[in-house]
Amino acid sequence: MYMTVEETANYLSMPIEQVKRYIAEKKIRAIFDGEDYYVNSAQFHTHLEQVEELKRQIDEWRNTPIPDDIDVKDED
Repeated sequence: MYMTVEETANYLSMPIEQVKRYIAEKKIRAIFDGEDYYVNSAQFHTHLEQVEELKRQIDEWRNTPIPDDIDVKDED
């Protein structure tokens, strides 16, 4: 599915100018039909899946309790 630059900016939650800059820098692939740029949304699915997986791993790491240190001596 192809999206306009404005739709892409909304989809990625970033400013339109940043999307245009990424297209110019070839960080986002787009086609130009003579008037407007169109972006294929499929190129973002893998990236967004990887970002969600990293977020899940970070949350899991944050929620893992710190193990007791076996070398700690009770000073009582």
